[in-house]
Amino acid sequence: MGAVKTVLALGDVIGQSGFRAVVTSLTGIRKKHGADAVILNVENTADGFGITEELAGKLLAAGADVLTTGNHIWRKKEVREYLDRQEFILRPANYPGGVPGHGSCVLERRGLTLGVLNLQGRRRMPQTDCPFKLGREFVRRLRERTHCIVIDFHAEATEEKEALAMYLDGEVSAIFGTHTHIQTADERILPKGTAYITDIGASGPIDSVIGFQPDISIQRSLTQLPLRNEVSDNRAAVHGVRIEIDPASGRALSIVRIREESLI
Repeated sequence: MGAVKTVLALGDVIGQSGFRAVVTSLTGIRKKHGADAVILNVENTADGFGITEELAGKLLAAGADVLTTGNHIWRKKEVREYLDRQEFILRPANYPGGVPGHGSCVLERRGLTLGVLNLQGRRRMPQTDCPFKLGREFVRRLRERTHCIVIDFHAEATEEKEALAMYLDGEVSAIFGTHTHIQTADERILPKGTAYITDIGASGPIDSVIGFQPDISIQRSLTQLPLRNEVSDNRAAVHGVRIEIDPASGRALSIVRIREESLI
């Protein structure tokens, strides 16, 4: 076993509050956890829905190595051309062929060769191609370059997330869930060596309902009207996980939840 490598996976950046928290604290978080690579989900950065080239560039400059996304990636039409140009911002790989961007990349950082794959679920989500079949095919290709592979599975249903993790156990280093914005307490190493957690949580406002203004969510529940969410703007917390990987085998050695409150 070579020197253990550490990967941080940080949850969905939500609005200006989450963006400020990440930009101002990522250097410190990275140093604190000795991260060799940082993966950051950004699909809620631009006012809660999508990402822009400007915001993505600032997050990469702040210390994120790979930006992953999900179903809201298409909200800002102007970002589509950027997805083709920027190697380290991903959209889910299981969208049909011909859509802009790419769903995987290989990162070289501090002696670590890391494959990153972005997938999207199909339960209560926009319809995409099968994340199981396509996911395994993408993993097969990535394993031609590295045994260290992590997957951001942007999905709603816990069953679907756990099933994918069991399906790919031993073939990837880690599978972490995003999308539901609430950090779960089920982090573990699966029997064949894959680290797993159902959701890593979000990087967004603390006093909120999944990052959005509570009064709107309350009124939606009381009235059943299709009220549009608006992002809360208050002090934020950055949620995610630290994953330790044996670079020789690609097996995960540990997975630990992290939570860092922002000072602004």
